[in-house]
Amino acid sequence: MSAPLSSAISHVGRIRTENQDSGYVGAHLAFVADGMGGHAGGDVASAIVTRRAREADRAYETAEEAAAALADRLREGNDGLQQAMVEHPELSGMGTTASGVIRVGDRVGIAHIGDSRIYRYRVGALEQLSTDHTFVQKLVDAGRITREEAEHHPRRNVVMRVLGNVETNPEIDTMVEETFPGDRWLVCSDGLSSYVDEERIRAILEQGLDTPSTVQRLVNESLSRGAPDNVTVVLVDIDDRRTSSVEPTTVGSAAAPISYEAVEPERTSVSLSQLLLHPRQSRLQPAFEHFEPESEEFLQELLAEQRRMRRNRRISWGVGAVLAIALFTIVSVTFYGWTQDRYFVGVNDDGQVAIYQGIQQQIGPIVLATEIEQTDIAFESLSPFNQRNVEQTLSAGSLAAAQAIVERLERTP
Repeated sequence: MSAPLSSAISHVGRIRTENQDSGYVGAHLAFVADGMGGHAGGDVASAIVTRRAREADRAYETAEEAAAALADRLREGNDGLQQAMVEHPELSGMGTTASGVIRVGDRVGIAHIGDSRIYRYRVGALEQLSTDHTFVQKLVDAGRITREEAEHHPRRNVVMRVLGNVETNPEIDTMVEETFPGDRWLVCSDGLSSYVDEERIRAILEQGLDTPSTVQRLVNESLSRGAPDNVTVVLVDIDDRRTSSVEPTTVGSAAAPISYEAVEPERTSVSLSQLLLHPRQSRLQPAFEHFEPESEEFLQELLAEQRRMRRNRRISWGVGAVLAIALFTIVSVTFYGWTQDRYFVGVNDDGQVAIYQGIQQQIGPIVLATEIEQTDIAFESLSPFNQRNVEQTLSAGSLAAAQAIVERLERTP
């Protein structure tokens, strides 16, 4: 029996005690939700939305219809979150990302919100098709920081758009993409993308393992790097040469009965104001925390903080550059002073034996020796032995020592 062409795994990770991720794969749909919120909110949020998203797992006439249908299910899931927070105030503020792909023939419909990711692997290349709805991605899009800087930015987990929280009309990205035999469609939570770089993900997808083995390998890769967050990976392989029955699979919190009972938080929560006012303290918190800005004022505060960070970085670079130049200058002056305490006897361009101050070296255009005295000794008048010595230069520790060498050359036939 051939291996299935789709697979899903959700792992709690190596630090957390509860799984706030949910995932689903069925005949048409591949989907991941990454919940967030204090107490039991995260797992409830991802479970509610994933269960509603599963209703979109059916055949469609067009990929555009599929993308729109999934987006509608996500909005309905958002309504479900709002209702749950009304009925259970202790869950107030919970939210979840949502990213899904529905295949329709040789095209796929996509709906996405948050920072979970959708990748397409094709002929050795891995491409991220979803856009992270995060603060640092806005900075990247605006050209304020590079993508490499975003990967280590202290605010990289500030999510700008999610389902739930206080959002009643969430903005969901939808798109349609082509797919070809051999493509591998990967949907994952940031428990994978934040800890396993894209080159390593690409290399694993390139190995050609069957779908379940590839998903397990990706999860194991995150676990091997500590996996402080929940890890959810869903993979769909496109292979029209063979058929494979798909058993709808739900993983993570959506696979268990939903419990609205609040539990003790795993760690002390950090408010947004604390995060801004005490950045040093925030770095002590796990890197996988999610925060959603609650107001335009907060966003402006983040932007102001970013400007301060850039200004401080420029000051640090400036101070570092000044110190480097000062150190280089001191070393250069010291070295040059040392060279000027040295002398040697050699032959000049006129073919005469001469005394030089410095050393017979050159650093770029800088010559470290200066002719200070030309003698009456013609180089050609020296014996072959002395010619070789003078041509290779004769070092002296002082001017007097150099003059003594010249005297010996005068006496030597």
